[in-house]
Amino acid sequence: MLALACAAQAMVGLDTAIVNVALPSIQRDLGAGYGALQWVVVAYGLLLGGFLLLGGRMTDRLGRRRIFVAGLAVFTVASLLAGAAHEAELLIAARAAQGLGAALTAPAALSLLAVTFPEGRARHRALGLFGAVGGAAGSVGVVASGLLTAGPGWRWAFLLNVPAGVLLIVLAAVFLAADRPAERTGRLDIAGATTVTGALLLFVYTLHHATGHGWTSASTLALFAAAAVLLAAFVRIERRSPDPLVPGSTLRNRTLVAANLTGFLAFGALLAFIFIGSLLMQQALGYSPAATGLAWLATTVTVVVAAIGGARLVARAGARTSLVSGLSLLSVGALWLARVPADATYAADLLPAFLLAGLGFGLCGPAVQIGALSGVSQSAAGLASGLVETMREIGGAAGVAVVSAVLVAGSALDGSGLDGFRAAFGFVAVLAVLGVVAAAAGFTGRRG
Repeated sequence: MLALACAAQAMVGLDTAIVNVALPSIQRDLGAGYGALQWVVVAYGLLLGGFLLLGGRMTDRLGRRRIFVAGLAVFTVASLLAGAAHEAELLIAARAAQGLGAALTAPAALSLLAVTFPEGRARHRALGLFGAVGGAAGSVGVVASGLLTAGPGWRWAFLLNVPAGVLLIVLAAVFLAADRPAERTGRLDIAGATTVTGALLLFVYTLHHATGHGWTSASTLALFAAAAVLLAAFVRIERRSPDPLVPGSTLRNRTLVAANLTGFLAFGALLAFIFIGSLLMQQALGYSPAATGLAWLATTVTVVVAAIGGARLVARAGARTSLVSGLSLLSVGALWLARVPADATYAADLLPAFLLAGLGFGLCGPAVQIGALSGVSQSAAGLASGLVETMREIGGAAGVAVVSAVLVAGSALDGSGLDGFRAAFGFVAVLAVLGVVAAAAGFTGRRG
């Protein structure tokens, strides 16, 4: 069960970043313009971030095994279509379908772990490994993208998912117990699901829109306003619904709310760190795509080792200690790169920061998930999983979008562009420090 959930999480995480290094090859083979090329990346994150909350609640309402297998099936078919695409439009549509499949798979996998392992050391160990896989998947995706593009070609970044997905579907059908009718609680709140999914889709889209059109442009402000209107409509619907998508009791769970807020800031800081770090190496320091991918191996290995140890730290000292320690280390790593020199070397100027970031996120990644699922009933495990995964994706999208604006603004003041990178890493440090504050203030008692 644990291996199955981790493998599914690895597929979802890998495809978040696996196309990044391959984009120039995709552009050349498909004749895609820069606008279409951006949507190859955006489409996946847009559907993933928009449908995670709905996917989590569908897990509670329709059955964990059913939604897990359905998500894997959608993801696998979409991967086949992406690998076979000969037009940019088809590739973008397939990437969107991948995001939808991932939005069903990720919360179902986390929910399965929550109900399989009882709260305590067993669950902490399971979520530690699950968090290690999720935390390492993004940087492994960058490495894999470079190697596959230089080897058999970019299409294999998608086609490798097909046999893996089929194998996971077969294993799930054989080893996962069938959903019991008693485990399926209530009806799905269609009105609430529609409005909150629309609000999340529009919000994530607006973050990407703002990077190209400006944060204060009329179109960006109008889109943000529309997302706010949909969110307000969702709140109104939930208050009147006899069976709401997000019950009020969920928002009164202090540990769950603190975990989601901290997760939003933590994943925003981490993904912004990886995004800016990759640009720094390629644009300012002259690294090749393959060398950039390999440079992240230090972070990848450190995340895995620290996440497994981090789960033990949560069991002994609580989620607050792990989150405060991990985010503090991440902030120090970002500040280290905020003084990066023009003649930076990997060993002296990049590696220490990459190791600190890996250690920091390895500690806080599992703690976010453990905190989000603490004290949650089995009937609400899917909802709690969907909420924390939504905060992870939206936090990451927001972090990358805002740090891009900081990078552009800072680079305008410096011909070499290094001042922009220094300012961007300073912003990442601020995000991490805000995460420290959220964790310290939000988690209380032994459970925190």
